[in-house]
This record gives sequence, C-alpha cells and structure tokens, in this order.
Amino acid sequence: MPTRDSAPLGAPCWVDLQTSGVDRAAAFYDAMFGWTHETSGEEYGGYVMFFKDAKPVAGMMPGEPGNPYVDVWTTYLATADADATAKAVADSGGQVMMEPMTVPAAGRMAMFMDPSGGVVGAWQPAEHKGFGVMGEHGAPAWFELVSKNYDAALPFYRDVFGWNLESLSDTDEFRYTTGKFDDNVLAGIFDASTAMPAEVPSHWQMFVQVDNTDDAVAKLVELGGTVLRDPWDSEHGRMANVADPNGAQFMIVGPSAAG
Repeated sequence: MPTRDSAPLGAPCWVDLQTSGVDRAAAFYDAMFGWTHETSGEEYGGYVMFFKDAKPVAGMMPGEPGNPYVDVWTTYLATADADATAKAVADSGGQVMMEPMTVPAAGRMAMFMDPSGGVVGAWQPAEHKGFGVMGEHGAPAWFELVSKNYDAALPFYRDVFGWNLESLSDTDEFRYTTGKFDDNVLAGIFDASTAMPAEVPSHWQMFVQVDNTDDAVAKLVELGGTVLRDPWDSEHGRMANVADPNGAQFMIVGPSAAG
C-alpha cells in the first residue's frame, strides 16, 4: 500500500503505546524498525511521535502512575465526529472509557471498550491525519481484534464504525471476519473464545510489516525484546508474536518462508 494522506472512516488510522519506559522503548523501536522520534512539549504530556522515512507511523506516551493499562499498544479508528461516535458506542452496548477530548491543532480523540471487552480509540483528525505509510517494511500493516465475544463484536463495529463486514471463515475451528473500507481490507476480528486462556481479555493487536520475519525476530531478541510465539507460516505471511523490552506485545508479519 502506498503512502496515504488520510484513513477511510471507521478504519484503523493510528496506534500509540503507553509505556513504562519511554527512553527504553524509543531506543528499541528506532533500532528495530528504523524509526526516528520526536518528543512534544509539556502541553502535550511529553507525547512522542515515531516516523518512518519522515512519515508518521505511531505515537507513544508515558504510562500514568497507578494506571494498570500500561505497556499496551492502542489502535484508533477514524471518525468524522468523535462525540457522535461516543453516543453510538453507548447506544450499541459499548462503554465510553474516556470522553472525547481535543488535542490542540492535532484532532479529537476518545477511548472505548467494545461489548466483547476490547479497548479501542477513535480519532477525529485535524492537522494530524494518522499514518503516513502502511504495509511497508517497518510500518504498521494490519490490525486485529482478538475477541472473546465474537458475536457481540461484529454488530458493534458494523453499527458504530460503519464496517463492511466480510466473513473469511465461519467454521467451528476458525471464525474470522474482515472489515472492508473503500475496497481495501484493513482490519479483522478473530473469534478467540476457545483459543486463549480465560484470564486473557479481548484485545486489539497491531502487525508491523518486515522484509524477513526470522531476521526481525533475531534482531528483536538482540535488542532486548521477547518472543512470545516463534515464527509460523500462514496464508497471509510468516508471523511472530513478540514484545518490546518493557513487555508491550505486537505482531510481526513478513513473506512466508516458502517465498
């Protein structure tokens, strides 16, 4: 996918990380993916912007003391009206975790919990349009809700964010639905009700594109990251589940080992 100026409404448009170690995380992601970073002033809470080839790809902020929601990547979906989205969330069985707020000049944001327990953000862009590039080495490539209540998640994202849902698989062994936006499939919902331990909640995860998954995993380990699941081949590429040195999880995806 080429560079882009904006995201389709309802589609993933941004990710950011709440981290327990800003300096450690910044050094890791810069070395891991060739990112560079800039830190904003105090009026923005020390928010960090990551860039890949001078295009924005992700953000980061220090975790607040006492907040258990730390060392977690959050996915944001594009909206034209954060306040209207917040009302739709409440009307559709979700929970408004953070009321819409304005980030001066950049845009307007809010945080929600969907009916399956997944935490997701909404972003109404002003000057900050979101990702400047996707699907290239070192850039976000895919976003997925790993859901413990698949049947509740599907209508929520359809009704609140306008997803055009397409079932990829609907068997007892594997249920997966994708969200299509302007003819592009940009996100998925996986039925994890039987695939994850009961104590693991629904959650969004991001996938970062790499040229070679095994090489990327080896580099991650050298940089102090952790491999949570060794690389495996799928019909969508070779993947690995990993964590940065502070414990924030994400996925790596590259070409399959067979080519």
